[in-house]
This record gives sequence, structure tokens and C-alpha cells, in this order.
Amino acid sequence: MLEKGTSAPDFTLPDQDGNLISLNGYQGQWVLLWWYPKAATPG
Repeated sequence: MLEKGTSAPDFTLPDQDGNLISLNGYQGQWVLLWWYPKAATPG
């Protein structure tokens, strides 16, 4: 867990179309990160 006001570390993940998206590409903008379990899993 990051402290309030701490910048998140950069990471790169594929989007729903397989394009790589980097958090660094949104520098200076508000970003909402939202994780949820895959459908029909106990997560």
C-alpha cells in the first residue's frame, strides 16, 4: 500500500485489444486503477 501523495511505480500492461499501455503515459493526469476478479472465479 502506498502512502497518500506517493507516486505509483510505472508499469505496463495490455489493454482489452492487446495494446501495451504504460502508467507513465498518463503522467500529470488523474488515473483510476480498478481491479476485479475474472467472471465466475472465487476471487
